[in-house]
Amino acid sequence: MEQSQFVHIRRELHKIPELGFKEFKTQEYLLNYLQQLPGNRYEIRKWRTGLLVKIFGTNPSKTIGYRTDIDGLPIEEQTNLPFKSAHEGRMHACGHDFHMSIAIGVLTYFVNHPIKDDLLFIFQPAEEGPGGAEPLLQSKEFKEWKPDLIFALHIAPEYPVGTIAVKEGLLFANTSELFIDLKGKGGHAAYPHQTNDMVVAASYLVTQLQSIVSRNVDPLDSAVITVGKITGGTVQNIIAENSRLEGTIRTLSVEAMKKVKKRIEALVKGVENGFECEAKIDYGSMYHQVYNHERPTKHFIEFLKQKNDVNLFICKEAMTGEDFGYMLKEIPGFMFWLGVDSPYGLHHAKLNPKEGAIDFSINTIVEYIQSL
Repeated sequence: MEQSQFVHIRRELHKIPELGFKEFKTQEYLLNYLQQLPGNRYEIRKWRTGLLVKIFGTNPSKTIGYRTDIDGLPIEEQTNLPFKSAHEGRMHACGHDFHMSIAIGVLTYFVNHPIKDDLLFIFQPAEEGPGGAEPLLQSKEFKEWKPDLIFALHIAPEYPVGTIAVKEGLLFANTSELFIDLKGKGGHAAYPHQTNDMVVAASYLVTQLQSIVSRNVDPLDSAVITVGKITGGTVQNIIAENSRLEGTIRTLSVEAMKKVKKRIEALVKGVENGFECEAKIDYGSMYHQVYNHERPTKHFIEFLKQKNDVNLFICKEAMTGEDFGYMLKEIPGFMFWLGVDSPYGLHHAKLNPKEGAIDFSINTIVEYIQSL
């Protein structure tokens, strides 16, 4: 396997980022590549804008699953790379172009070098939203090919190339989107007493939401509530009739997520009463925690310890979210961080991972699968 081949694939995929369940060009690109491989060794099934690719083992006793996500983010790229995004307002700012090229590299190897067991490569759409893993698990296509073990990776800009970070147990948090719409009574800025101002109501609610983590969540647990966007009003001299808060909730336990939501609902009810307005809450996409199973994670760690070219790091849990957690809820397996050494972090418009991580991870994953 030549590094340049899969680096080239990464760059081609980087040009065509698409949002969840709209990955039509991405699916077509993947299919065009796969159809160039020896066709008697594998079978492809489409699922919405994703793909399932099963490589037949020589004498299978189990199926090993490897998952990659394929969607991009609604971010305008600012890297000035020669292969920067050709889709305005879209970018592979979470490294899914890396994830796909690595999966293609591993898949290509095993098409040409069969092993005993079956392999299932899952090119999953809509990880960034609205969430592709949970409906995929319920699909006929997946249920018929459901693996006995599953694993995946996520790039980590903070670690150097050659580093793999992993841990048993909780790796990523429970996450939920948060949308709150407030409707009051608008009017002239000179007559505030005749209105119910939703800019004031929204501002008040934001400050109240910040008290949940500090006063309602167990200090030995962890939670984050972030309001990333507020919209309201029309012009400077009209009191706003509507406002909208958009944010995210992240917790390290399912119990904390339930408590946070219960408290949000109580505070919103208080704003309704206090500001004489109507309020609606939408939690949008919700992702289950990524919890690495003990036995396969230990085996992976022991495998990495034998590798002289791998810098193994036992990391802490993170407040990031990943819908791969739904897969680990049903199937034994794990996720790990792959170091890519970028000065800009995930979801940043200037994210630029080092491409040396592609060849390194393909080789490492191939050897790990061979060890199973």
